[in-house]
Amino acid sequence: MTIEDADTGAAAGPEAPAKGSRSTRSHIPVWQETLILLVVAVLLAVVLKALFVQAFYIPSESMEPGLVKNDRILVQKVSYWGGGSPDRGDVVVFEDPGGWLGPAETADTGNVLTRGLEKIGLYPSGGHLVKRVIGIAGDTITCCDDQGRLSVNGVPVDESSYVKDDGTLACAGPMTGNCSWSTGPVPEGHVFVMGDNRAHSADSTVHMCLEGQTECPPGREFVSTDLIVGKVFALVWPLSHFGGVGGNGAFDQVPDAG
Repeated sequence: MTIEDADTGAAAGPEAPAKGSRSTRSHIPVWQETLILLVVAVLLAVVLKALFVQAFYIPSESMEPGLVKNDRILVQKVSYWGGGSPDRGDVVVFEDPGGWLGPAETADTGNVLTRGLEKIGLYPSGGHLVKRVIGIAGDTITCCDDQGRLSVNGVPVDESSYVKDDGTLACAGPMTGNCSWSTGPVPEGHVFVMGDNRAHSADSTVHMCLEGQTECPPGREFVSTDLIVGKVFALVWPLSHFGGVGGNGAFDQVPDAG
């Protein structure tokens, strides 16, 4: 056989597949692909929850009319990174400082599946509080002027755009039982918070030490910024309520403390 014949014979045989070609790769079963995608989704959810965004639901009526009980909200954590801190007017989610949540709000009503999804950030979390920041470090808050408005550092604040008023609200800080109180300065690393539904909100005002109280730990009305999870930036469910959460503009005229 000549060299030409050998070459022809070799060419005439079946062509060997190139190493690493698609025809030689084994296909992953569908169930394995699904499992891999599920693991990736869970890992992404955990990272997002830990670093960027977390879903919560509104546990009570305290933030009406803007946020209604069982509304679903998204909280972003980026604003308070790198030494950032809440501003007046921010609506924030924070962990219970101790005794702020009632039994109904701390009760675990979810099943095993929802509890698991909540842990990894694929289901809205409970067991937290949602309030509006009224005072930041150094601020003094006073209730109330002759129009029923709170004053921060001596400047009255018009909160009519978000505070719920059913016509019976005597002032913007009624939970103490009167409309004449003052608190502050707010300690460094803390905030003073209130719900928008001022007549039905167990907020900082409920935890103040009032005149005549003998067994009241001072400063318990202030919330440590270390307990703040993040700032509410969107109401996502139900879709009829979809939108942002405003209110910061009400504090534009408030001067810095001191």
